[in-house]
Amino acid sequence: MYDYIIIGGGIVGLSTGMELLSRFPSAKVAILEKESHVAAHQTGHNSGVIHSGIYYKPGSYKARLAKKGSESMTEFCREHGLEVDICGKVIVASEDFELPLLDDLYQRGLDNGLGIRMIDHGELHEIEPHVNGKKAIHVPMAGIVNYKQVSEKMAEIITAKGGDILLNHKVLAIDETAQEVIVQTSMGEVRGAYYVNCGGLQSDRIAKLAGLKTDVKIVPFRGEYFMLKPEKSSLVKNLIYPVPNPNFPFLGVHFTRMVNGAIDVGPNAVLSFKREGYKKTDLNVADLMEVVAYKGFWKLAKKYMKEGVEEMIRSASKELFMKNVQKLMPDIQKDDIVPGPAGVRAQALKDDGSLVDDFFIVPSKRSIHVLNAPSPAATASIEIGKEIVRKMDGMLKMESAV
Repeated sequence: MYDYIIIGGGIVGLSTGMELLSRFPSAKVAILEKESHVAAHQTGHNSGVIHSGIYYKPGSYKARLAKKGSESMTEFCREHGLEVDICGKVIVASEDFELPLLDDLYQRGLDNGLGIRMIDHGELHEIEPHVNGKKAIHVPMAGIVNYKQVSEKMAEIITAKGGDILLNHKVLAIDETAQEVIVQTSMGEVRGAYYVNCGGLQSDRIAKLAGLKTDVKIVPFRGEYFMLKPEKSSLVKNLIYPVPNPNFPFLGVHFTRMVNGAIDVGPNAVLSFKREGYKKTDLNVADLMEVVAYKGFWKLAKKYMKEGVEEMIRSASKELFMKNVQKLMPDIQKDDIVPGPAGVRAQALKDDGSLVDDFFIVPSKRSIHVLNAPSPAATASIEIGKEIVRKMDGMLKMESAV
């Protein structure tokens, strides 16, 4: 019998377990992970960026927790001897029509309390000599890390404090009674007083197993990356991003230096035909039919038809992908990039076709469900864990008062 069960061994589930054991040292905590290792999906396929929170609506979870999270993530890595580099990034306007968008983004960053600077062409070229840009925002607090290493360290801390990480435990059924929670898994029954759903790509299905009715569904989008050949890696010093398209909810083709020195270029953002499908050929008929049958998806598709088609064409054509690359980095040629890794973003979508654009954390009888935690969730993970535990603490106090 556990005090707390956490479903999902990604970085949000692990940070929640770590925070529970920090706040309640005598608590019995179990993390259920359906794979054979932690950080198997979104976390383990992450680009490794420590985000600042510049893009997000002031006052939102994403804005607040990304800002705090970038600081706590950096502190955690330094405390535990993990690789971390606060290298900074530039967000670049390469065409005149992007300049007002850059100004708006700069004001949003100031509203979010960030110490950013607007820099001209000359200073931009001192930071990134090969970029094509008229002006840029310099974001000095952005950085890079290996989130898989971070997750493995969190798992070590949890087990050292007496927590259990139960691998190969796929959740099959959940029964919330007035006194306890019974979770049926592929490895048997696990009982607890409370549980937290940090299931990421499966989070809506886990909520459904528990009988929780919501108007959101996870729609998977695959981010497809190329990599710069090692002999060309000197063209990119740190992190280079375009001004985001305000009409499309993804950040566009950008350039990311990883902690191992490799340079990611991308992504294309396309619908994944499998929730955990990291290859273009991956297909799960049940996953795909669930999306196709969902009315919210077709409303979203209609709204972003032009941009969505462009992403799919770019996914199929390296030549078209290169147009986006060379807009920012004209010195990079087609032969300089090779196919790289891919990740799948668990994006919550509402019945009306609108994307859930903030972290979405829903309490139930004896549970808390994290139903939308895409980027910058890895950056904010330590702070998301604290927020979940605050909500759990509130539930406990309410129950004891009844």
